[in-house]
Amino acid sequence: MIRRGFWLTVGAVAGIAGYRRACAAGRRVSAGLGLHEAVRFARDVRDGMELYRLAHSAPARSTLATERTERGSRTDHDTRPEDGR
Repeated sequence: MIRRGFWLTVGAVAGIAGYRRACAAGRRVSAGLGLHEAVRFARDVRDGMELYRLAHSAPARSTLATERTERGSRTDHDTRPEDGR
């Protein structure tokens, strides 16, 4: 029982030490990137999303309904749902 407690403690200490070293290394890497690059990247992403939105804007109404009314065809069924809504 004492051996298990010993190895549990050693594992916990080693895990905490490894976690702290990994966090410190991550902070050093992220500090090296700099804030200006992150801001510039975010601005580029926003600009790209705006361009995509403008290029792929949705039609104002259903294209199926427009197509049917242009051809003059009518449906032979009731377009309301069965529950009456």
